[in-house]
Amino acid sequence: MKTAYLGIDTSNYTTSAAVWLLTEGRVLSQKQLLPVDANAKGLRQSDAVFAHVKQLADVIRRLCEQEDFSLRGVCASTVPRPVSGSYMPAFLVGKMAAETAAALLRVPFYTCSHQEGHIMAALYSANALFLRREPFYAFHVSGGTTECLRVTPTEGLFSIEKLAGTLDLNAGQLIDRVGVTLGLRFPCGAELDRMAQAYGRPLRAKPSMEGLNAHFSGAQNQCERLLSLGGSREETARYAIEYVCAAVDEMTARVMEAYGKLPVVYAGGVMSNSLCRDRLTKKYGGYFAEAAFSSDNAAGVALIGAIKDGVI
Repeated sequence: MKTAYLGIDTSNYTTSAAVWLLTEGRVLSQKQLLPVDANAKGLRQSDAVFAHVKQLADVIRRLCEQEDFSLRGVCASTVPRPVSGSYMPAFLVGKMAAETAAALLRVPFYTCSHQEGHIMAALYSANALFLRREPFYAFHVSGGTTECLRVTPTEGLFSIEKLAGTLDLNAGQLIDRVGVTLGLRFPCGAELDRMAQAYGRPLRAKPSMEGLNAHFSGAQNQCERLLSLGGSREETARYAIEYVCAAVDEMTARVMEAYGKLPVVYAGGVMSNSLCRDRLTKKYGGYFAEAAFSSDNAAGVALIGAIKDGVI
């Protein structure tokens, strides 16, 4: 039977489970979005916890039905970011399930942060696992985080140092707020991407910067103004996406100027956007995950379990 490591991630909007098949070097994954009411702009933590409790068993059952495997270890993301004070109750659901499974199976239990899982999933999906043995920059751009990180290999995994980030809204918050304003269902990223591409021509968006950091709240105001002046939904969507792309582009350029050139990995749900991917790939040759591994998932968490167990 195939040997595997189980990873569980219960983020604010997705219930995820994955296994890393050790001998084959590949991932099996299952996930399910948390239910969000129409016109809502998010979930309260108490609602997210309840939804994970309802969904997690079914997600794991579907994962186990894909192939037969024997677990050698279990890992869960337990905090949003690997910094002091980082906390979100939703992650306790995955931690409880993972720790229980490890105890029952008498296999090791490991933990990591949601952010570390995103980075590792991006490395896996982009065929860039070799980067974990050298320094690189990682952008984690989502609804809950907008950061540029310097990632340095360590004996156990890697260390993370924040170099730049948002000064107000996260990039994903901008996209979701504009999307809800346009009548899209939360989370809005994929549908806003399609709407932006339907506009058919680029728009110039100049990001508001302070040093290495970016502002995103002004772009929301600009989108609302554009709509009030008769701009189309497609044009408004395009502006929002172009602003995010321009901000991440400018942050990348300024970080490289300040700290030197290193390989760049772009992770997080916002970085699955096709316009951003095309622009940043052409300019920096960055590493991007496939869409399924850009949005919240547990693939990287499963991989981290195997790394911490010393098998890869």
